[in-house]
Amino acid sequence: MRDEFRADLQIVSQLLVDMAEAIRAAMRQATRALLTADRQAAETVIERDAEIDELYRQVEERVCDLLARQAPVASDLRAMITALHVAADLERMGDLADHVAKTALRRHPSPAVPAELRPVFTDMASIADRMAEKIGMVLAKPDADVAAELDRDDDAMDDLHKSLFAVLLGDDWPYGVETAIDATLLGRFYERFADHVVNAGEHVVYLITGESAASAE
Repeated sequence: MRDEFRADLQIVSQLLVDMAEAIRAAMRQATRALLTADRQAAETVIERDAEIDELYRQVEERVCDLLARQAPVASDLRAMITALHVAADLERMGDLADHVAKTALRRHPSPAVPAELRPVFTDMASIADRMAEKIGMVLAKPDADVAAELDRDDDAMDDLHKSLFAVLLGDDWPYGVETAIDATLLGRFYERFADHVVNAGEHVVYLITGESAASAE
């Protein structure tokens, strides 16, 4: 029975890794669509969001089935709880990539952000990609130290988010209200994407240590 439980738990872990990899690819494509007005990339992200949702559904179903059949306790129960929380964060990250792609598609054939803002969004996308890579790594091979690095990465994202607002609120902003609203929402999408990665990392820290990230500091 324990071997069967461990095998099922490994399947759940692999589903989470698959979600993380799919989400990283989705945000990469969404960013390309955003910065280069690549319609096909945007449409691909939107179409494949359903695949991420399906992975999320599979995690939920398998965890609920394991809880019902195995009644796990201690570290096994912690693994189940962690999987549910992480899957929810990953699913939301997929939604945020979808939002970026839809914004790009709505503005097609023009780029959704003006040239002056592209360096900021390029940097935000780079941080988002690095964070998505790290969460995939710690889900494949749990590591509390790597998970803890995500907080520092998020600080860099927050700094870029603030610099974006400084440009949007400047007296010399020439692009009007609609473009400013789009840029504000896009900045929020990337910032929230990073927040969800941090949340997922904190759940991994809890899985490893049995303590919340805050109490482990």
